[in-house]
Amino acid sequence: MEKKKYSSYAEIDRDLEILKLEKDINYQKLVLSFQRTKESITPQNIVNGFVSSYTDYFKNSYPQILQSILPYVIGWFINKKRGSYRLHPKV
Repeated sequence: MEKKKYSSYAEIDRDLEILKLEKDINYQKLVLSFQRTKESITPQNIVNGFVSSYTDYFKNSYPQILQSILPYVIGWFINKKRGSYRLHPKV
């Protein structure tokens, strides 16, 4: 980065004022971001995020869960009709 050459104190003061304003703007952005983060961390939002993530997981894996449970349900119905009420088929 090339050093800037100033020809007057007014130019220096102007650049310092611009840097001060940029610093204040960045500080206010940081404060606003912190406040939004603090407001979003509530017990209700945490629980909602937790529940929605598990809901999405189970929604996407529903066919796999169904395929793994279906043989046991069919076996239970077959054994029920025969008079046996075991939950697990004989091995």
